[in-house]
Amino acid sequence: MTNLVDRLAFHPGELEAQRVAGTSELAARVRPIISDAIPRGAFDFLTRQQMLVLGAQDRDGRPWATNLVGPEGFLSALDSHTLRANATVVPTDPLAGVLRDEADVGTLAIDLVMRKRLRINGRWRPVAGGGEIDVHQAFGNCPKYIQARVMTEEPDGFHPVARWSEALDTAQSVLVSSADTFFIATAAAGGADVSHRGGNPGFVKVVSPTELTWPDYVGNAMMMTAGNLGLNPLAGLLFPDWRSGATLQLTGTAEVRRSGDESGPANGQETVFRIAEAVWTENAFPGGWTEPVYSRFN
Repeated sequence: MTNLVDRLAFHPGELEAQRVAGTSELAARVRPIISDAIPRGAFDFLTRQQMLVLGAQDRDGRPWATNLVGPEGFLSALDSHTLRANATVVPTDPLAGVLRDEADVGTLAIDLVMRKRLRINGRWRPVAGGGEIDVHQAFGNCPKYIQARVMTEEPDGFHPVARWSEALDTAQSVLVSSADTFFIATAAAGGADVSHRGGNPGFVKVVSPTELTWPDYVGNAMMMTAGNLGLNPLAGLLFPDWRSGATLQLTGTAEVRRSGDESGPANGQETVFRIAEAVWTENAFPGGWTEPVYSRFN
C-alpha cells in the first residue's frame, strides 16, 4: 500500500474472494467502516483490554500469529493514528526478532467477555517497553463465533519454554481438535492482517499431523483473510491453551476451497492448512481462564 486510497480499498485478492463467495454487494456496503484512524469511541475500549493478537511475517516472509498481554491500560490510543502497546512478545516467540525493528503488522484487540473486537493494521515501530503502530486500517468486527471467557491470572511474570517441530504431536493434535477459538495471520502486498476464528469444539479437523481443515463461516463479507490467501498462500495460526497458558503457533500454507457443505453457518467453503513448522510454548500467556460460554452463532 502506497497511499490512502489503496489502504482503504479492497485489493484484487479480496475482490475475487468476495466474488467467489457471493458477498461482493454486501462487502461494498460495509467497506466504509474501514478507516485510517482509530474511532474516538474505541479509545476507552482499548484501555480496558488485556490481550492484543498480532500477526506479522518473519524475516523469511512466513506469517505468524502471536499475542501481547498486559494489565488494563497496557493498550492506549495516543491519538487517532497511533496505537501504543506497553508489552513485548516472549523472547522465544518466532516474531521476537522482527518486532525489534519496524514491521507491517495486523492486530486484533478482542474483548472475550463482551464479545467485541477491533482490528488495527499498520506499521509497527519499537519503543521502550513495547511498540507503537501507525494506523493504516481500523475497523470493528461483528461478535459472531466469539466464546466468552474471563482471564483469572495476572498477565505478568512469564518464563516461557519453547519447542519447535515440523508436525503436531499427540497433545498438540488434541488441543487443535478440541479448540473453540484460534487466530490466523496472513499478508499480501498491502500489509499484514490477523483475524479470529471460532466455533464449537471440533470445528477444526486434524486430517494428519501436518494438515488441518476448518469450515469458513459467514462473517462480515469482506473476505480479507481469503483475499490475502488468494495472493499469498502463506499463513500463521495461533491456538491458545486457555487452561495452562501454553500456546501453539503454526506457520505454513492455506487454501480456501469448496467444501460442498452449505449447512449451518458454513458458506460452502473450507480452508485447508498445511503445516511447515510448529512452536509449542509453555508459560506463554495467562492460564486459568474460565470455561467458555459458547456463541449463539456457532
